[in-house]
Amino acid sequence: MTASAIGRGPVLVVSAHAADFVWRAGGAVALSASRGQQVHVLCLTFGEKGESQGLWKQPGMTLDRVKEARRDEASRAAKVLGAEIEFLDVGDYPLRPTDALYDSVTATIRRVNPAMIITHPAKDPYNLDHSLTHEIVLRSRMVAQAAGHDRSTQPIGATQVLQFEPHQPEQCGFVPNLLLDISGVFERKVEAMRIMGAQGHLVAYYTDLGVRRGVQAVRNGGARSITHAEAFQRVFPVVGDELL
Repeated sequence: MTASAIGRGPVLVVSAHAADFVWRAGGAVALSASRGQQVHVLCLTFGEKGESQGLWKQPGMTLDRVKEARRDEASRAAKVLGAEIEFLDVGDYPLRPTDALYDSVTATIRRVNPAMIITHPAKDPYNLDHSLTHEIVLRSRMVAQAAGHDRSTQPIGATQVLQFEPHQPEQCGFVPNLLLDISGVFERKVEAMRIMGAQGHLVAYYTDLGVRRGVQAVRNGGARSITHAEAFQRVFPVVGDELL
């Protein structure tokens, strides 16, 4: 599939922790932004307890300092990618689904009115914050479609949801059906990844993954010029008037 498969309207990326969107969908964010699309990143948490290993190794580190560092990293990375970013700071490890959290996510979905939502896959036994985020997104999307919910705002349509690739896809039932060509923006993704110093050990992994998915994109009918790609799995069917 070509870049056009991701859509042309606003894109909403819902990230459980402050860095997830960079590793898993940084290319999609940069690609969409480069085409003039609005891209809004919603981070439910800073990943301050469970995903800030590099920061907690520093002497005298505190929870507030970790949060501030993660906010700074994610904000700078989002700027590099061309996205606006929002933090809910609801706490990680564990993420807890509260009424207030559902209300916030639903309100953001209605405000952004995205043509595409990108988030975590439904299953991730290594990180249940990720799995829960997927459920929160789908439930909030459902409410955002309801005509009787918050009559001061407009219901959204049948927005497609893309699941981005988890760290260990074979353990998560992740079967990609979209390989997105991010060759033209990959260096921007690398720049954003390098900002995420609290998890700097992941830069090499996701750089290599981009190359491998690029090879697979070519083997699946993509242009031979493709060097890097990101993998996604759709939640809902694609509707068309011809067989592709």
